[in-house]
Amino acid sequence: MSIRVLHRVGDAVEVVAGARGTEILRYVYRPDPEPFESRKPYAHPLRTLGGRTVTGYRPNDHRWHKGLQMTASHLSGQNFWGGNSYVRGRGYLPLPERIGSMRHDGFSAFAVGQDRFDCVEDLTWVENGGGEWAREERGLSVHSVDEEAGAWVLDWSILLTNARDTPLEFGSPTTAGREMAGYTGLQWRGPRDFTGGTVIAPGGEAGAGADAGRFMGTRSAWLAFTAEHDEDDARSTLVFAHAPENLEQGSAVHASHWFVRSEPVPSVAFSWAFFEEFTLAPGESFAYRYRVVVADGAWDGERVEACLSGLSW
Repeated sequence: MSIRVLHRVGDAVEVVAGARGTEILRYVYRPDPEPFESRKPYAHPLRTLGGRTVTGYRPNDHRWHKGLQMTASHLSGQNFWGGNSYVRGRGYLPLPERIGSMRHDGFSAFAVGQDRFDCVEDLTWVENGGGEWAREERGLSVHSVDEEAGAWVLDWSILLTNARDTPLEFGSPTTAGREMAGYTGLQWRGPRDFTGGTVIAPGGEAGAGADAGRFMGTRSAWLAFTAEHDEDDARSTLVFAHAPENLEQGSAVHASHWFVRSEPVPSVAFSWAFFEEFTLAPGESFAYRYRVVVADGAWDGERVEACLSGLSW
């Protein structure tokens, strides 16, 4: 299945696919206007091949939630997530002086083929005072567009290097004292109509609504989220999957756990510092690779497994 890519220079990259000519991905890298929301690139909207939107943008409960985005809620005292910062013993506080940003520096690779799109984006993580704390190479790939299956794949990778002369300390609200709130890392915010949706884990275990909380803080190779849309009689499914090395103790910088909610807000994050902090020494780097499958229809665990097993890394 062929794809088309439109690069609106200085603004966004748009990917169109499918017989309907659906814009399945818009990756926005222009700076956001509101510093308190932590200015950084994000992917929104993500759409199924059938044209259904499966990301939320600036919802009234968390204005800094923007589709699919890389975050770091607690990084050496700075907040690269956006919004209020959690402080041990004091709770959430509006601390604009802690809000960092991720600056788009350019694309070092940009390739469009008949059936896939690949790019490498160079970014700098900038703390609130202007200090350049980290360099990032971010890889984005759109591929495996399958009209018959009603699905397509987005791969997202990160290679992050400490640019400071002191260690970077990665944590989360949980490492700062709030139980079971280990959000950080690559985060997806679903649209409002995904609230109360069903989360599926390997082995077929599933939970909907509040029961989806059983997967908070767990570890697995993948999770799926399926829900019914407003306005039309349709369901969509997103599959969030780790590359094999993400879960290997010898290769991953730190153990990953799932931050997942269906209520009160639909959200999934590949949390890299859920329960414990980890540090990155000056000049050192770490890398993760992630996969998101976007599909029309309500998939079960068996179909998720079949899809993932047919995709190579």
